[in-house]
Amino acid sequence: MNTSMEKAYINGEKLAGQEESCYDRMKELKAIDDTKAGVKGVADTGLLNIPRVFVRPPEELAEEEKLLLVDKSEIHEPAIPVIDLEEMENRRKEIVNEIRLASESWGFFQLLNHGIPETVMDEMIKGVAKFHEQDTEVKKQFYSRDSTRKVKYQTSFDWFQTKSAKWKDTFICSMLSPDLIDPRELPDICRDIILEYTEHVRILGDTLIELLSEGLGLEKDHLN
Repeated sequence: MNTSMEKAYINGEKLAGQEESCYDRMKELKAIDDTKAGVKGVADTGLLNIPRVFVRPPEELAEEEKLLLVDKSEIHEPAIPVIDLEEMENRRKEIVNEIRLASESWGFFQLLNHGIPETVMDEMIKGVAKFHEQDTEVKKQFYSRDSTRKVKYQTSFDWFQTKSAKWKDTFICSMLSPDLIDPRELPDICRDIILEYTEHVRILGDTLIELLSEGLGLEKDHLN
């Protein structure tokens, strides 16, 4: 493990009882980020206390407690529109109308029977997990805060902006952007499933674009 990360964690524990003015939050954030090991790297050090950068301010927790005490019976939670694409060719007009209404009133909806096999979705989740479980030295080549990179992983996009850092690592692949990605840019360990999953999503996207076009009273290939 990188020495700068180890020092950051040690300092995080020692500073707990010192004056607030002694604590350099940005320095600790940078020390952890520079290791390119992410939150998993923090956990893998076997530390006994969570580093201070991840600890949420008392006032933030107090505000959350107030929200939790609200009587949930007084809160009305309308149901999100659910659209079933099963037997779409026989129910196409009905589905188009449902999508039109959901888009007008909500702006989004949930899909059932969308055609992406459950096995593919499960393997996609496993593939991402395998990426995070790789050796740090292998993952480092993908660690970046460059917004233009299509394939990367990082510890929270707002790492240097929030009051408390998020305890998570994120693996990002911008697969359906205007310029298609070169498959060789993808990690070896999950390349195949990412490509397979993306193809299913692309097909579903084309179907939705057609349905939205029809909902607007246009030819189905208009928005394509």
